[in-house]
Amino acid sequence: MQLQPTKYSIVNEDFLPATEASVKITDLALQRGYGIFDFFKILNGEIKFLEDHLDRFYNSAEQMHLPVDQTRDELKAMLFELMKKNDLPESGIKITLTGGYTPDGYSIAKPNMIITQQALTLNKGDIAPGIKLITHSHQRQLAHVKTLDYLMAIWLQPLIKEKGADDVLYFSHGIIRECPRANFFIVTQNNEVITTATNILKGVVRKQLLAIKDSGFNLTERDITLEDLRLCKEAFITSSTKNILPVIAIDGKAIGNAVAGDVSTQLAAKLKELL
Repeated sequence: MQLQPTKYSIVNEDFLPATEASVKITDLALQRGYGIFDFFKILNGEIKFLEDHLDRFYNSAEQMHLPVDQTRDELKAMLFELMKKNDLPESGIKITLTGGYTPDGYSIAKPNMIITQQALTLNKGDIAPGIKLITHSHQRQLAHVKTLDYLMAIWLQPLIKEKGADDVLYFSHGIIRECPRANFFIVTQNNEVITTATNILKGVVRKQLLAIKDSGFNLTERDITLEDLRLCKEAFITSSTKNILPVIAIDGKAIGNAVAGDVSTQLAAKLKELL
């Protein structure tokens, strides 16, 4: 199925044809990779978990010393107007806030805000076939902030492909952290569901999953050790585009029966109710 093209994007507060939207080469995002972003999933014309995403966006901006000119309501009005103009009911919106047009290639300037929308074929909550991961020792800078820094993840792409895997799982000092674009969970032998608590970006879908009151399982935030990983019977990742995606092998070793486990499947059904 051919996806519908995007008609408009926003640069600062200007609605522009998507093919013409741009920023200058002096922007600190280009010069030094300095900036933040957030990504909103749209299903049936509705932004899912909008307030949670805005919370994270404004927090990331504050942490990176990037003032946002628009109030929360003004920003929402811009998002809704862009959705109306593009008419893409199944899509994603990305808000990028850059370091601005730096006078010396190093100093933070007035930020530029870029808002783009792209048609997507999105998972609406159904459990998907599993993926394979490799592990790599790495700790993301400013892990609690959704920055533009994906250097390590992209640099590792040839190795991930060489190992026949789909993505990488970071660990540091013996503690499992996260995937570049997703949070990581394990299921222990006694059905405890655990996600790492520290030095990670706490995702919106992760938050929704931990908040489910009637899941039937004990969902816990605490650090996952490499030994915990070795002994787990299920594993999965969560993100806005993937929802719950089973992990069936790590570093060439099968997790459980190398298929989506019962706990992962039941939690995916609970999450689908929220969507």
